[in-house]
Amino acid sequence: MALDNIEQLLEKYDNAETSLAEEAQIRAYFAKEEDVAPHLESYRLLFQYVSVTKEEQFTKELPLQPKRNKTYQWIAVAAVIAISIGAYFQMEQMHQKTTLEDLSHEELLAYNQTIAVFSLVSSKMNQGTSNLEAFKLVSLKLNEGAGNLGYLKDFQNTAKRIIRYN
Repeated sequence: MALDNIEQLLEKYDNAETSLAEEAQIRAYFAKEEDVAPHLESYRLLFQYVSVTKEEQFTKELPLQPKRNKTYQWIAVAAVIAISIGAYFQMEQMHQKTTLEDLSHEELLAYNQTIAVFSLVSSKMNQGTSNLEAFKLVSLKLNEGAGNLGYLKDFQNTAKRIIRYN
């Protein structure tokens, strides 16, 4: 096969314009030619690699069922059981003490202190919100003042026009 014919086919191959028959001619050339032009040596390696990899086969045996690690499944089951038992005993304990009379002296004392703290926090928060009413009034007045500044600017522009024309 003529060298210039192979070069033309390789140029078409590089531009992805070859047909399957032309690619077969190129592969046949590089498979049987011993003396390849030095500038075509990279193509020879490419087509040899392609022909060799076509022949390769995967021979490793694949397992049909993947191995599963059962320890994580058992840990999840144990966690669900532990949470369920804890929730059950917590619910039982909550149902046993439903009124204030059922509480011990220490528990009743802790309950009363907690209620006192919550009422103190509530009163302080209510005082804080009443102070915010003053800020709301100031904000409202500032917004009104900003609106009035617009009228003042219009007046100033009109005054400048009158002074300029006189």
